Amino acid sequence: MANNSKKLSWVAGLSISLGVPMLILPSIVYFTDYMWGFSIVVWGLSIIQGFFQNLAYAEMAVDFPDASGLPGYAQKILGSGENKLAKFTGGFSAWSYWFGWGPIPAIFILSIVEFLTGYFTNLNSIAKPILFLCVATIVLFGLFITNKKGLQNSAMAGYVLNIVSLLPLIVLAVVPFIWGGADISNITSNWIPPDFTLDTHHIILLFGIFGMAEWSACAWETAAVYGPEYRNPKKDVLKAICSCGIVCLVVYILVQTACIAVLGVDGVINAAQPPMLLLAEYSFGRAGVMISVMAIIVAMVSVIQTAFLGASHAMHSMALEKNLPAFFGNVNKHGVPQNAMIAVIILNYSLLFLGKPSAIVAASAIGYSIANGLGMYSYVKYKKEKNKSSEKKDGVNLPSVWCWIALTFAIIDVPLYVIGLIYINSLDAGWSSTIVAVAILLLYIPLFIYTAFEKKHSIVKPQVNVINRDNNL
Repeated sequence: MANNSKKLSWVAGLSISLGVPMLILPSIVYFTDYMWGFSIVVWGLSIIQGFFQNLAYAEMAVDFPDASGLPGYAQKILGSGENKLAKFTGGFSAWSYWFGWGPIPAIFILSIVEFLTGYFTNLNSIAKPILFLCVATIVLFGLFITNKKGLQNSAMAGYVLNIVSLLPLIVLAVVPFIWGGADISNITSNWIPPDFTLDTHHIILLFGIFGMAEWSACAWETAAVYGPEYRNPKKDVLKAICSCGIVCLVVYILVQTACIAVLGVDGVINAAQPPMLLLAEYSFGRAGVMISVMAIIVAMVSVIQTAFLGASHAMHSMALEKNLPAFFGNVNKHGVPQNAMIAVIILNYSLLFLGKPSAIVAASAIGYSIANGLGMYSYVKYKKEKNKSSEKKDGVNLPSVWCWIALTFAIIDVPLYVIGLIYINSLDAGWSSTIVAVAILLLYIPLFIYTAFEKKHSIVKPQVNVINRDNNL
């Protein structure tokens, strides 16, 4: 990548990922139900896991400037050479990552409906599937129309929206502590469910909870993947990663703590409205709830935009690497992967019928855990080769021990988190979430086979006037 493309400040890189804390919203009630006050610790430990994983991604980001994010690293490292199994593994890692981010629009469309019906109670007279489809149509096709001509004019607006998305979370979580409404005894006296023991059932359950937490709390790898485009990649990528991790650590712990401290465990679990709305009503009265609802919905649309574009560009990247059919690599005259965007829209319409944000998170988290596991395995492979090399790269060079740290988290992600997620899905939503996840992940097999056929017979080549990552939020 040419040096003149390195124009991203570390602050801009940080702002790209500041929509991530919104990912806590679909899991506040779910985690409180399973883990009570200990859910606060779950978030904290997951953020720490994010530091270890995302620093490894930062090293690969600087060393692989032409790779498009986490999917690109896995494809470059695991899918190198002519070995078909390696090629499939690299592509499957990218596909799993796509499935980790791709369902976010559906998750937050369902959450938007929850917030709207929580405030405008008369909307509850309308069948939920109709509301889901109406909101989905407005949001998804609104994003499609506004983004099909590229993001050159809206990139800065996206950065600003990500930063602004933090404000309602922080304000609603901080005010109860200032006004004295937060009671820490609601946490200390309800630290963990009384029937929780370290038997096989609860250990596997804990892996599932941590797998879902990783989907939310580790997703700020987006600050790392822009490594080559920072003005000073070696320093700026570390600044962006560390600052974003600290922000996420504070916000995740603060929000979960505020919800339980103000509402109590039972109040969170049995809330008729989203807990953040109850915090808003407590802090600002009924009039303040309206402002909070609008602010949070705007923030959720910002997160949907980030995920929608990221998932579309991931498919485009896979097509260019010849891991998906060239159809998904085609771009319109503005350089936007319009076909991939349509595929993401179809995915999210289909996921709406799972009905609950937590059910979609549980399904999507399976893909995200697989992607992170294979991402860590790819780092181990690359780090071993790099450590043997006498040539030192002028980039991020983590200590050699990071190879073992990455291997540890690779094993935790795959298989332990995946097993836990499948198990917790079976307890919470039957097998519907797992079946959906497995079906979407296995869909990659026929797509990969067709892509190989397409390549062998030179049927069509994807367009390569690729979107540059300055446009990829």
